[in-house]
Amino acid sequence: MTQTKNASGLRLIKKYPNRRLYDTQTSAYITLVDVKQLVLDNENFQVVDVKSGEDLTRSILLQIILEEETGGVPMFSAAALSQIIRFYGNAMQGVMGAFLEKNIQAFIDVQERMAEQSKNMYGSAVGPEAWTQFMSVQTPVLQTMMNNYIDQSKNLFVQMQDQMQDQTRSIFSTFPFVPPAGGDGSQKK
Repeated sequence: MTQTKNASGLRLIKKYPNRRLYDTQTSAYITLVDVKQLVLDNENFQVVDVKSGEDLTRSILLQIILEEETGGVPMFSAAALSQIIRFYGNAMQGVMGAFLEKNIQAFIDVQERMAEQSKNMYGSAVGPEAWTQFMSVQTPVLQTMMNNYIDQSKNLFVQMQDQMQDQTRSIFSTFPFVPPAGGDGSQKK
C-alpha cells in the first residue's frame, strides 16, 4: 500500500531522481502545472525527495513562481527581486519574511471580503468575467489604498525603530561604558 499522506496529514508527493513528481494520492506522475493546480485548489501537500527524505516543497513552489514570472506578466519587478535578495543574510531577514507573509494574507483577506460583499450585493458570486471587468476599474483605487497602507506601515515601522532605539539607550545608559576616543567610533591606541 502506497502512503498518500505524510505524518502531519499533508498530501504526499514524491520526487524521484529522474525529476519526476509522483502524487501518492492519485497514484500517478504529475507535472509542475498539476502542483500549481493543487496550490490554486488550496490543497495542503508536501513534496519529499524519495532518496533523502528531504522536504522539497519550497523548492517546487519556487520553480512554479519562476515559471510564472518568465512565462507571462511578471508580478515582481527586477528592483523588487533585487531588494528581496538583499535581505538574505541581513539581520532583518526574518522580519522581512514575516512582513511579506502577513501583508499577502492581509491582501487575500481584502480580496475575500470584496468577493463576499459583491456576493451580498448581487445575490450570488460574481463570475470571473464580471470580476475581471470590475477589477480593471477598481485597480487604480486599490493601488491608491495599498500605497496608503504601505505609507502607514512605513511610518509605524519608523516609529517602532525609534522606540526600540530609545529603549536600548535607556537600558545601556545604566552601564558604565566609556565612549570611544575620537568620537568617530574608532579607538586610538
